[in-house]
Amino acid sequence: MEFLSAQVPPTPDYAQEENWAVLPQKWNASLEEVVGKPELKKADVFFIYPTLFVDKKDSRWNADIRETSIRTEVLEKSVAYQASAWVAAANLYVPFYRQAHYRIFVEPYAQQGKQAGVVAYQDVKNAFEYYLKNYNQSKPIIIAGHSQGAIHAKRLIKEFFDGKPLRKELIAAYLIGSRITEKEFKTIPVLEQPEQFGGFVSWNTYKINHLPKRYEKWYRGGVVTNPITWDQSPSGPKESHLGVLASDKKIYPNSLSVVKTDGMLWSTLPQIKKRFILSFIRNYHFADVNLFWKDIQQNALLRTKNWFNQNQD
Repeated sequence: MEFLSAQVPPTPDYAQEENWAVLPQKWNASLEEVVGKPELKKADVFFIYPTLFVDKKDSRWNADIRETSIRTEVLEKSVAYQASAWVAAANLYVPFYRQAHYRIFVEPYAQQGKQAGVVAYQDVKNAFEYYLKNYNQSKPIIIAGHSQGAIHAKRLIKEFFDGKPLRKELIAAYLIGSRITEKEFKTIPVLEQPEQFGGFVSWNTYKINHLPKRYEKWYRGGVVTNPITWDQSPSGPKESHLGVLASDKKIYPNSLSVVKTDGMLWSTLPQIKKRFILSFIRNYHFADVNLFWKDIQQNALLRTKNWFNQNQD
């Protein structure tokens, strides 16, 4: 299955609002159902959604953001259940981008589809450059991404923040669902206290006492942040867990505990409705964000508040 540039969908123009899933002035019903109407904040969050383009029957390498089904999935899944976690702290910006198909992450397609990842990142980069020039207005920034989104976010950090003047505007990078090593960046450290800013956090979630098949290749050696305590504690107790955002769009606090191991965050079975179905699932990757939705929300508020406390003119 060869990558053919002729089959790549047209490049999005981010001067057109239709190519943004979310802008402060462009809200959708699924997001509003979770967090209410938008209110302008003094900080921004640039969010990059994960791989939702997974249909094995679809031979394309990159998603066409003009398709209603693609847009709906982004808005009703990733925006509603993931990006919404940062809305309390910052104005939300989510570009539609030509995400690479899931097959680029698995053999034998990884090498064949490498260019698809390049196409996807170029969109993210173009969107971020447009955002900086036209929307940011010198506000501090949170970068957040999950899975494929975290991979692209890592490259954004390297190109725009690491050792660059923009570094001082970085509140935090939430690089979730992808292995990020401690020495990934030259000047962007791992955040090891809940109030710190200017660095990054990362984790990959799996059912407690289990390891995925691709553990050695995909996870071992990666940074594991504790998203309950946000410090170097090896575990996070259930009583300190602030809340899962479940499929019914309700928050369930005190519903799970976590334990850190090399490259993985182990979670107990969340005590939420429909947990019987979850009891058969070991890989919690799909829920890396919403398992800790309320924890992320409050942490983003704390880091943002502290950034402003330390950067008063």
